[in-house]
This record gives sequence, structure tokens and C-alpha cells, in this order.
Amino acid sequence: MSATEAPDINVTYTGIQTVTEGHLPRRVWQKRYAARLLTTDFLVLALVIGTIHLFWLGFDDTANFGFPASSGNEYGGEVSYGIVSGAILVLWMVVLVSVGSVDSRVMGVGHTEYRKITDSGIGLFAAVATIMFLLKLDVARGYLLLTFAIGIVGLLLVRLAWRQWLKKHRTRGDYSNQVVLVGSRSSIRHIADELAKQPWAGYNVVGAALAQSPKDSGVLAIGNVPVISDFDGVREAMDTIGADTAIITGADHLDPQRVRELSWELEKGEYSLVMAPSLTDVSGPRIHSRPVAGLPLMHVETPRYTGLRAAMKRSFDIVGSLFIIVLLALPMAAVAITVKATSPGPVLFKQHRIGLDGEEFRMLKFRSMRHNAEQLLAQLDTADRLDPDNILFKMKDDPRITDVGRFIRRFSIDELPQVFNVLMGSMSLVGPRPSLAREVAQYEHHVHRRFLVKPGITGLWQVSGRSDLPWDEAVRLDLYYVENWSLTGDLAILWRTGRAVFHGAGAY
Repeated sequence: MSATEAPDINVTYTGIQTVTEGHLPRRVWQKRYAARLLTTDFLVLALVIGTIHLFWLGFDDTANFGFPASSGNEYGGEVSYGIVSGAILVLWMVVLVSVGSVDSRVMGVGHTEYRKITDSGIGLFAAVATIMFLLKLDVARGYLLLTFAIGIVGLLLVRLAWRQWLKKHRTRGDYSNQVVLVGSRSSIRHIADELAKQPWAGYNVVGAALAQSPKDSGVLAIGNVPVISDFDGVREAMDTIGADTAIITGADHLDPQRVRELSWELEKGEYSLVMAPSLTDVSGPRIHSRPVAGLPLMHVETPRYTGLRAAMKRSFDIVGSLFIIVLLALPMAAVAITVKATSPGPVLFKQHRIGLDGEEFRMLKFRSMRHNAEQLLAQLDTADRLDPDNILFKMKDDPRITDVGRFIRRFSIDELPQVFNVLMGSMSLVGPRPSLAREVAQYEHHVHRRFLVKPGITGLWQVSGRSDLPWDEAVRLDLYYVENWSLTGDLAILWRTGRAVFHGAGAY
């Protein structure tokens, strides 16, 4: 081979390398990703079940190289723990596949994946325990409890790690559905903007197909989305640019019969057709599709904040706040002493805020400012604020904050006394930001929906940027929480709160 040929070989090799797995056809990378999930699920369960098996039998006088039979003194039935462990491992893997925990519809977004894993683990535990009882097999209860409890936690952690990996790659456009938006200009722009906010959801917009309308003639792009065809040429255009998903963003100017024909055309290949409603910021559990006279009608349930749901949230708040108080009693005492010793004024800052149903309450915080901070506020209203148009008053270098206050604010330590607000019932662990009366006076009418639930120590806006967020986005996140509250969502927010507090971004 001559020296002049070498560059051509290098160029060819580089070209091959650029075709990454994340850009392979959707079904290919989905199958590979699902296989990786199942592989790590198997390894985690094998490790957990094997470790507990050996640990448990290591303290059993009847242990015989890890495969003893129980004595059966109580029921008379003998069972090999080795067979039980192997059967649980196989059954658990079968259940994980059968419940759809690796289905592409739950891949990478939402809480459905975690719920399927938790529910299937609890269900399998109940089934195994019932079988053991009916067959009168003497298997230690502690062995089963440990196996399933640690197994479920292990599966959730490994799925969380995979989700972080997938999120990282999807922000670069890999491992995503390649989407063409179909509809009017306004609806395409709206859906494109919403999808762009969460690239990790796996919908990478690569083009738009405009509905036939005289005013749409000559349009080459909608925002950053290129217009690739009209509605009649969607199928061919998707082939040309390598798209695999068509999203109908609006029915304006669309012929219902042509939409139906498009669904038939997409069935012929590896394509998906998605209908995007104009209603946004509504989560899955509130949405139900019911076919009526051949029409796939979408029913949106009204949010409910009473009854069992309210009791569950209140119980969670009481248990959680008591746990935090017991766990952090000594650190909070140390902070209180430090605040008192380093600046004049009370340890706690008590401020009137607006809570549930617009009722006023006194919110507690460790004092992080000079004792006359409220009197100095009027002098700072025209100062260099983070966002002059923001209803909230925020400054990066607020001169009223003490040295100790700057530290405890950065890591949200000043918020800890609010656990007593939670325990007494005026606040919740998770909820919208508690508002000041002067802020409420400037609210638009729709923002008052925040008062349908109790304000929280943490919430969606706190884990999504805190003070760095523009006002409109903070309101949107608070209203999303109000509309779509769930206990699982609260747990996810609390988990994300730890990371947000550690990084300290947006805390001023």
C-alpha cells in the first residue's frame, strides 16, 4: 500500500466511527438498551439473592455448602434454599419483562418505570409468600423480606444510573426519536418549544410539515425547525431525513381522512404516529383515552386534594418532618448558636407568608440577614436586582446578608426550621414556594392556583434552578406541581433536592 493511499483509508475509518449506536435505527438501539437493562437487572438480583442466601445460611447450623434443606419442624415440608433462591431469580426476571419495565414507552422519562419495578417486586413477594404458605414450605420470613426489600432498592438504583446515562446522551440528540412535527405554524412552534425544554425525554425534532394553508406558502423554517414538506408529503419526507416519529401538533387545516391514511402509511414501516393535544403541563395519571364512536377522546381528570390523597400527603409530612428533626437536632442547635454568636438579633427569622387557601401563617427560618433587613428592603428595590421584571426580590450580593447567612443560604441550611412549620401543618415538605403578601398582590389570576395546596420547603422550582429561573418558568413549575401532585413525585423531588442543595446553584 502506498503512502498516498493512507489518508483515504483514515477518512473511511473516521466516517464509519461517526455512525454511533445512538444514531442507529430506533428499534435497534431500543433493543440494545433494553438488553443492557435486563443484563444489569440480572446481575443486581443475582448479587443480592446470592449474598443474602450465603449470609443467611452462614448463621444456620444446618448449612451445607450453601444448599441446605430446611428442617420442616413446623410444617413437615422440606425445601432447598438453593432452589428457592434460583426460582426467585428466574421468576423475578420473567416478571420484570412481562410488566413492561423495559418497554420503550417508559424508557428514560416519568415515574412509570420505577413504579413497575416496585409494584412487580412487591407482587412477586406476595405471590412467593402465598405459595410457601399453601404448600406448607418452611422458608424463613426474614430471608424473603431481606431478599425482596434489598432487591427492589438495588433495581431502582441501577435503573436510576442507566437513566442518568441515557439523559446525558439524549441531551446530545442520541438515543432519541427523530421527530417531524405536523400542523399549523403556531402549534408546531408551541410543541417544538415544549420538547426543547426536556431533550432527555427522547424527542429530537428534525423537521416540520405544514398543514395546507395559503399563509404557509414560502415558509422555510419555524424557529430552528426546518420545514421539509407539506402534510401530503410527510411519509416521503420522513424517509428522506431519517425520521421515525410524526407528531400531529394541531388539527387546523388537516383532513381527518388524510390523518387516518397517514396512520396506515406509517404502519408499514418502523414509524410512530403521535397526537399532541393543545393542553400542556398535565401528567399521565390524569389523562385517560376512551374510544367513543370511533373517536379516541381524551379525558382529563380534575385535580383532587382531599380524601385519601390528602391523608397520605399529611402522613408523609408528619413522618418526614419528625425524622428530619430527630436526625438533624444537633446540627440545627449548632447553627442556632453560630447565628446568635456572630451577629446581633434573634436566632430565628419569622415572616408572614401566604399558604393554603390564601391564609397567612408565620414561616420560620434561621436568620441569615442583619436584624433590620426588612427596613433596608425599600432602599434596595431600585438596586441591581437579578431580574428587574421578576416579582420576587433577589440579589446576588445582597448587602443585608451576614457572613454566616451567606453560607447557610448557599446550602439552604437556613430553611431547616421550616420542618416545624410542616409538623404543625402550615407547610408541607414538598410544594410551591411560600409567597409574601406583597408578591401575591402582583399575581395574575391564574397564579392563585398555587394556594390549592400547602407551600413546601422544597419544590419543583427549587430543584430546577431556584433563583436563576425567570418568574414565568417558576410559576409554570409550581402550577405543574399543583395540577399533578403524587406521592411518587414528592419522593423524586426530595431526591433531587439533595443534589440541588449540594451544588448550591441559584441560592442567593
